Amino acid sequence: MQLSPPSFYDPNAVGSLYMERADRVAEEASRWREQVGIAPAGQDRLRIAAFGIDCQVGFCVPGASLFVPGAVDDTRRTVEWIYRNLDKLTGLHFSMDTHRIFQIFHPAWWTDAQGKHPDPLTPITHEDVRKGRWIPIAHPKACLEYTAKLEASGKYVLTIWPYHTLLGGLSHALEPTLMEAALFHAVARRRQTHFETKGTHAMTENYSVLAPEVTELSGQAVGGFNAPFFRMLMEYDRIYIFGQAKSHCVLSTLQDIRDHVQATDPGLADRVYILEDAMSPVPAPPLNPLPPSLDFPRIADEAIEQFRAAGMHIVKTTDPIVC
Repeated sequence: MQLSPPSFYDPNAVGSLYMERADRVAEEASRWREQVGIAPAGQDRLRIAAFGIDCQVGFCVPGASLFVPGAVDDTRRTVEWIYRNLDKLTGLHFSMDTHRIFQIFHPAWWTDAQGKHPDPLTPITHEDVRKGRWIPIAHPKACLEYTAKLEASGKYVLTIWPYHTLLGGLSHALEPTLMEAALFHAVARRRQTHFETKGTHAMTENYSVLAPEVTELSGQAVGGFNAPFFRMLMEYDRIYIFGQAKSHCVLSTLQDIRDHVQATDPGLADRVYILEDAMSPVPAPPLNPLPPSLDFPRIADEAIEQFRAAGMHIVKTTDPIVC
């Protein structure tokens, strides 16, 4: 069965800011459940998860400080995919990037010798910190260690991001039309939506919901592998993954899933379905020459092929879910 979107859904509202209409959504979901005859999610024989990574205002709404070009269309495709497949989606899960002003990747954490903060998208290398080109406002030894460990990982150099997804602010919220889709699913299928926060520790980046980029500084843990959430996802028969950004938080989360699966049970990779048309990369910064580590679209495309080779499925929102 292919379902239609509810009457309150307006595709032209995707990417705009408004208060979620919880009462209206819930009322229509209750009527729809009875009229269409959809069973509670707990009765699903094939258990399917929809896992949205950082589908928040800060990444998905134009004008937000880290709006990802392409995110509006990605969100529209995602919302309509959820409505079409509501009877097949057992559980909805969302990671929530969660920050405060003073974090190692925000401008307020660093100054130059004149006291000026770095501009957004400024790369800060270990050499920059060692030579005092950029000076942290706190924990100088740990910051030096952090940049060294981050670069040794081979994934990223420290990038200064605009203030984004700040706890307590509008940019932290789920994109409104997607929030309404999650509410509709919850009531129609009688299944609570799950939200998983990440990124609260000031001294490490947390692109992946499963682990920070650096886990230990000065002998102290600053994070670790999120085993409970990993187990929660892997209890499903399939996990469809979407969100923002393809080159950063989606990529890092998928890398952690792949690495943990390969180390424990490689067959679990077959459960992962990547909705490639429901995610977009961060554009490369306007640097000439452009360092390979900052060519985000290329990094994202290469990673997708690596995930395919690892046994994950690369699909589109237009592909039917065959149960």
